[in-house]
Amino acid sequence: MSHALAPLPHRAASLAPVLPLAAVLALLVLPPAGSGAGPADVGSGLVVGYCAIRLLRERRRPLSPAAALVLGLPVVGIALAALGTSSPGAGPAGLGRYLQIFVLVPAAVLLLLRDHRDFRVLAWSFVGLALCEGAVGVHQYVTRTGASYQGEDIRAVGTFGAQDVMGMASVVSLGLVCAVGIALGRTPVWQRAAAVGCALALLAPLALSFSRGAWIATALTCTLQLVLTGLRRALKVAAALAAAGVVLVGGFGAGTAQLQERIDSIAQVTDAPDQSVVDRYALWSSATGMWRDHPLTGVGLKNFPEYRDGHATLALSSGSDVEGAGAEYRRQELLSPHNMYLLVLSEQGLVGLLALAGSWLALLVCGTRRLLRVRRRGPGLDCALVACGLLVWTLTDFLYGDIGGPSTMVTALALGLVAWWALGDGEHRDVLPRGGVRDRVEKAVAR
Repeated sequence: MSHALAPLPHRAASLAPVLPLAAVLALLVLPPAGSGAGPADVGSGLVVGYCAIRLLRERRRPLSPAAALVLGLPVVGIALAALGTSSPGAGPAGLGRYLQIFVLVPAAVLLLLRDHRDFRVLAWSFVGLALCEGAVGVHQYVTRTGASYQGEDIRAVGTFGAQDVMGMASVVSLGLVCAVGIALGRTPVWQRAAAVGCALALLAPLALSFSRGAWIATALTCTLQLVLTGLRRALKVAAALAAAGVVLVGGFGAGTAQLQERIDSIAQVTDAPDQSVVDRYALWSSATGMWRDHPLTGVGLKNFPEYRDGHATLALSSGSDVEGAGAEYRRQELLSPHNMYLLVLSEQGLVGLLALAGSWLALLVCGTRRLLRVRRRGPGLDCALVACGLLVWTLTDFLYGDIGGPSTMVTALALGLVAWWALGDGEHRDVLPRGGVRDRVEKAVAR
């Protein structure tokens, strides 16, 4: 009798390429440890290495010419800006971070995912992470152990802590976008029902994050997803969301005034802005001033803090308050303009912005074209809605935020899903399992 280990079940073995990607998402649940590379960052590096080893073993072509062009385009501006950094260590660090988020990790996702099934596994992983972080966030609100907001420790931040108050909001928003895309697709009924339930459950932690940028980006993205699937369905879902909103506000009566005040503040960004909005305007003005002085290649990667005060107005405060969720009170320095486009423009100049934005525009155009092909018939409507939704959310959120902190890894994986849908070879047909139907199909084609 052989003592060799029995092979893994076919279903589990077939998920081997996508499991490392799901593991990177799972590592985000771990609380951050210091200011260095977090567990998810280390995991993403291992995934990139794993992808390279698979390519060498299988002797596969790394990327199609179109994918290599689109994903490699940002390298031009990033490399030029890295040469202009004033600190010897800032250039390589900034170069590595940008390549990690916008090139290497998306390329690894594109190469590791093989079919719609793998795509859905990773999309559901986004939903699972969002539910975990959202549950922690709601518990923080109920028990008043969250980040400080208007003098009370009620802001839901999940495991990301008060130093990354946007982390949970981003994770929950992207998970909600994935859930809505799956619910609107042509997946089995039980999957659509589960996705609807998850989307409704994620509304509470999204609201309790008090993140206006995440609210705007999520509302815009989900509305676009609904419109793409038909006006009648959009109206039905809008009615259901309105009912859920009534339940949400009623269920969290203690926070109704704070939520209402936060919602009202969206319309007051010009009439009576709060200090956070004033700071943001001042940072935006500083970023545009840097660009005017260095129009082509910017001031260099990670040089925004060094040039900030020389271009900022007197309205800019010394920093933002950080407190709660296990953190002692401190002032956190404002090190970026909280606008990805202006951050790139100030540090990488017009060359960097055109390269990075050109890559995103190519992904948007290619992804939308393929969505329109499968909208009426054909497999993968849910994948199309998820991919295009993730990209629209990211590009919208970049108007109010930029990369930074552990949650940035979610952005990198989301861009990977977008790249797979927009740039993947072939027609994205689901892979049939070996044996049975697949073998008969291949034999028929061979004849």
